[in-house]
Amino acid sequence: MTQPDISDLDVAHRMADAARTAILPHFRSRGLNAENKLAEGFDPVTVADRAAEEAMRAVLSELRPEDAILGEEFGTRAGTSGRTWVLDPIDGTRGFISGTPTWGVLIALGDDNGPFLGVIDQPYTGERFCGGPGTAVMTGPLGEQPLQTRATAGLEEAILFTTFPEVGTPEERAGFERVAARVRLTRYGMDCYAYALLAAGQVDLVIEAGLNAYDIQAPIAVIEAAGGVVTNWQGDPVHQGGQVIAAANPDLHRAALERLNAG
Repeated sequence: MTQPDISDLDVAHRMADAARTAILPHFRSRGLNAENKLAEGFDPVTVADRAAEEAMRAVLSELRPEDAILGEEFGTRAGTSGRTWVLDPIDGTRGFISGTPTWGVLIALGDDNGPFLGVIDQPYTGERFCGGPGTAVMTGPLGEQPLQTRATAGLEEAILFTTFPEVGTPEERAGFERVAARVRLTRYGMDCYAYALLAAGQVDLVIEAGLNAYDIQAPIAVIEAAGGVVTNWQGDPVHQGGQVIAAANPDLHRAALERLNAG
């Protein structure tokens, strides 16, 4: 049975701690091998991905056995509570196998309406970004700090991130380029860490395409708790993945949507 005396946020922290323990021995390990999950292209998975998801699932089996699970590596476990934990044990495995500290553990809890609790954890830097009912906070080497998105109103002052320069289809790339042409600075390759930086008030926009539910549900909850907006490119809910735009505030979100759809 579910243990109600342990809060959902505490359960998420326990999962993030377990994932850290499973992952860190493998990071920057010279003997780490990556398997390719695709017949064409490259979508790597490592023993660290699988070990981390197994560790998080073990926590849920003990503390939230009635909740469903959707995980990148081991799929779906049915539940009876109407709630689902959505797990990406290492978001940014390409960065992980390259030794960059821009990957992260993603944990979300939601229902049919989408995620309402999220954690973005970066085990190597010791940073953890949490957002949910009554909480928007990060912890790390400098201690605990509140999460608050920026008040940047105009695209000309904005910092924009995406993970892959090609973004998606040629049409999606063209939409991204229309926004990138107006912003102050565009940067690439940060995976989930870009969403964490948006929630922390360091950047203003993240625009991507082709995401899965486990890529975006935790960032949605964290960014919304910090005051930001996350939708698809039409301004609709995006917790099932697809085209994603995350913005620091509603004004910037509207301005970026206009450019994305101006073609």
